[in-house]
Formats: sequence, C-alpha cells, structure tokens
Amino acid sequence: MLKQLFIALGLFALLSGLALAQNIAEDTDNAPRPIRLVPLPPAGPVYIRCGALFGGKSDQLELNMVIVVERDRIKQVGKASVQPPAGAPGVSPTILDLSKLTCLPGMVESHTHVFLQGDRKPGQYDAQLLKQSVAYRAIEATTAAHAALDWGFTTIRDLETEGAGYADVDVRNAINNRLVWGPRMQVVGRAMDVTGAYPLQPAYAWDVPVPIGVETVDGVEGARKAVREQLSHGVDWIKIYADRGGRIHDNIVDTIPTFTPDELRAIVDETHRQRHRVAAHATGLLGVHNAVEAGVDTIEHGNYIAPEDMKTMVAKGIWFVPTPYVAEYDARWRAERTGTQPQITPGLKIEEDTFRRALEAGVKIAFGTDVGAFEWDMSPARQLITMVKWGMTPAQALRAATIRGAELMQMQNDIGTLEAGKYADIIAIEGNPLNDISVMQKITFVMKGGVVFKK
Repeated sequence: MLKQLFIALGLFALLSGLALAQNIAEDTDNAPRPIRLVPLPPAGPVYIRCGALFGGKSDQLELNMVIVVERDRIKQVGKASVQPPAGAPGVSPTILDLSKLTCLPGMVESHTHVFLQGDRKPGQYDAQLLKQSVAYRAIEATTAAHAALDWGFTTIRDLETEGAGYADVDVRNAINNRLVWGPRMQVVGRAMDVTGAYPLQPAYAWDVPVPIGVETVDGVEGARKAVREQLSHGVDWIKIYADRGGRIHDNIVDTIPTFTPDELRAIVDETHRQRHRVAAHATGLLGVHNAVEAGVDTIEHGNYIAPEDMKTMVAKGIWFVPTPYVAEYDARWRAERTGTQPQITPGLKIEEDTFRRALEAGVKIAFGTDVGAFEWDMSPARQLITMVKWGMTPAQALRAATIRGAELMQMQNDIGTLEAGKYADIIAIEGNPLNDISVMQKITFVMKGGVVFKK
C-alpha cells in the first residue's frame, strides 16, 4: 500500500512539473523581451530602381531594371517601365533609387570563422583561446557577422568556433531572432579531430592543461557518439579535419591523415543517416582521398587534389571550397615583416594548378575564404580577383559567390539569384563587376530579407 502511495505521489509530481513547464513556455506575457536591433521589413511594397542588374543566371548585365519587394521576398524583377506598386490603404510604396548602381544577389561565403579575429600571425590564436572568455568571443563574433553583412555577404557557412563550443548556434539564433545584425548562417559548432592533432595542446608542455580548438574524437563508436552529440546541440553541419601538417614533393602536398577510413565512414554515415552533411578540412593527397572515399559533402581548402579524386568528386557531386587568399595574405604579411616583396610560394603554385584542374574537370566550386584566419576588417571578396586570375570568368566567380554557394548550402530555392519568390537579399555596387571584379570589395547598398542594412 505504501509503495503504491509513493508511486502515485511520484506521478503527481511529474505531471505537475510537466504542466508547470508547459505553462511557463506558454506564458508569453511574462516571457523575456530582449531588445531587437533589426527592424521588420516595411509594411508596404519596396520599388528598387537598378541602373544595371546581375541576376545570377546570365553572363550579361541587364540595364535599367526594377526589383519589387514585398516584406522579405522579391515579388517581381523587370524593366524600369514597371510602375511603383500601389500599397495597401494608407501605406505608400517605398522607392529606392539605385539607378547609378549595379544590383546583384547578396553574396554567399561558404567558409568563414566569426569566432576568429585573425590566427595567421604568431600568438593570435593562442591569445583568443587563452585570454578571452567564450562570452567575450561571442560578442566579437557578432561584430564579425556584422562585418560580413557590411561586405555584402548576406549568407555565410561558419565552419567551427575554435574552442567556443556551440556559441555559433547562439549567434545564428540571435540573428534569426533579429537581436543583432548579421547574415543568414549555417554553423558547425565544434569541429572534430583525433587525439594529439590540434592546437593548443601539441604546442604546450604535456603537463600544462590548455584548451583545444576542436572536439577530440577517437574510434568508430566515439565518432558516431560525437556526431549525435553535436547534432543534438543544433548544428547544421558536421566538420572534420581529415589531415594535418605535411610536406611538398614532386608538386604534391603530402599531408598526414588524421581519422582512419573506418572512423571517417562512421562519421559520414551517422551524419547522413540524420539528414545532415559533412565538411572536410583536407589540404593534401591522402587527406583529400580518404575524405572523398568516405563520401563527405565538401572539401575545404583542397590545396592539392589528385586527378583520380577529382573524378570521384565529380561523380559523387562533392563540392570544392578553395581558399587561396589565405596563402596570399601569409605571403604579404611575411614580406611586410622582412621588408621584402611578397613571393609566390611553391604551395600557392600547387593551389593554382589544383584550382585550374578542378575548373576544367567540372568539379563544383563554391566561394569561401577562411576569413577569420585573416582579419574581418578586409573584404573577403578580394579572393574573387584570384579566382578570375586563375581561370574563372568574372560571371563564373560571381556565381561561385552567389548561386553556387546557395546550392552548396541547399538554399537555392531561397537565395543566390534575383528572382521572384526568393528572399530580398540584394546588394549594389558602383561599376561593372564583369569588367572589373575588384569592385565587389566596395559594396554601397545591402538589403537582407527586405530590410535595408547599408545605403
């Protein structure tokens, strides 16, 4: 009898707790009310006059165009003869005159690090992990996200927090809830690497405990568990480090593999089973090969990719996100430090050869720079210059930074081109990027989801 009484009391307490939790969740009157820095889109239609327009599908600019926006979506794109739409009673249309500018889709950056404010120079990475709290780094991350939007990137894929846990999930959610300005984000939280392969630990004494910039994962079961844990915290992608270090010989970047093929297959299988995707940091021969054979979805950096692995990438639809500007940045600051001229290194020559071979082989290429490795006070769009110099047409480079990035992120139905039904993510510049791609570094107008951020 006493046992039954305890069971009844336990059930009562449990049900009461659940009811209380539900009441708290539904209590909107007493819910927290944070300040939202980002306004809602205008109630009435917005009529944007563009002197020229690169919509993302054609290799040519269209002159004297109009974009009609309703709330957060594009309603119509047409010639300037389109008349300003009538608003609802008492609501006048907003007219934005960009007739001296070229309008384009908001750019997509497929490889960023908002939780890094530079890590290429000595001491930068260590200082951020050792001297800054996660809370402080999250504040800096919101300023980096703000900068991304200011540079014209209305969508980014942010590839790990480097020791800040899942704080990128919080930054993404804060942007989505209009608390702070920033681009649309897909995030990975903590990347994965094997024991002993990632800083800070290898650089410090064995008996000095220091933070590590990734989640350490070993073994097939450990790999599956790590995927499940990370997805439970709300990440969009899983990221792994497939190799590290290495050396150059015979025009090949020969790196050291990290995960075993079985571990990689377990990570990919578990991630795909839960309908998510895997990004693989892979810079050299075996790292790329193992990642491609395991069936990852993107190869990040890919400084050297063997011809056979390129064929496999094409067959499997694996994306390539090259990041050549980092090497150019390294050459520049090292030259400044020594008072010499920047040199084209053997590694950069290999990267260029890989890029040209990938372009010729039909590998899917999206724009990503690793920004955060270099500071956020310079536009990532400067890498477009390199991509054109290495064989892309300006139109191909622009598509890599718009619709191709949208496809990589599986957001092509919502972003990447200027078409009716898509989000009103619109940027504008002075000049013609098809004649001079460098103008993409100077964005004069930014609209995201129908809200003007920069004008």
